[in-house]
Amino acid sequence: MSDQPDIRLAVLDMAGTTVADDGLVETAFGAALAAAGATAAREPELWQHVRDTMGQSKIEVFRAVFDEDNSQLANRAFEQSYNDQIDAGRAVPLPGALEAIETLRAAGILVALTTGFSRDTQQRLVTALGWNSVADLVLCPEDAGGRGRPYPDMVLTALLRLKVDDVAQIAVVGDTASDIRTGVRSGASIVAGVLTGAHDGPTLRTEGATHVLTSIADLPALLRPAQLANTAS
Repeated sequence: MSDQPDIRLAVLDMAGTTVADDGLVETAFGAALAAAGATAAREPELWQHVRDTMGQSKIEVFRAVFDEDNSQLANRAFEQSYNDQIDAGRAVPLPGALEAIETLRAAGILVALTTGFSRDTQQRLVTALGWNSVADLVLCPEDAGGRGRPYPDMVLTALLRLKVDDVAQIAVVGDTASDIRTGVRSGASIVAGVLTGAHDGPTLRTEGATHVLTSIADLPALLRPAQLANTAS
């Protein structure tokens, strides 16, 4: 009998995992820090915080280092910058991402896309990609009570909404330490890091990744390979 978990739900991050980042997020963070009046003396500390917390809810990232007024300023500037870049056509799928999602769904694996962006920014991104019907569910922190990564709330919200029976039937995939912490805390059987985004393999493994993949394109071969092979034949 195979030890491979019977995965029914794949919860996939967006920017850096299924969507190419190519500096979009850091550009938006640069606009945010400027809007909040970050001084040159604080910039090294702030940029370290930004990189350490990649993948988390953006407003919570700002609240950790600014007062509420400046956090709101930073958050609005981040969203405006990221939205402008989406509108300029800079948001594109990572190679093999769409094919991986389609392969999983064809094999009966539900797919949820998650992000640390606001609902408006996430929806703009999904629409720009033409992905409105690509996944079974699309979630942002607002959809899970306001708490984003590294909390498990979005993963567990996906489980509840898609009526999956057991957290052991979940795979969580992302490119950041926060993605991995989320997966571990949710109880997912597979918590896979990908090397197409913010953090490297050793960082992802240190946080508890069960697997580290070159990219999302490698995910179908990992999840229930026998069933996927039968689907393809």
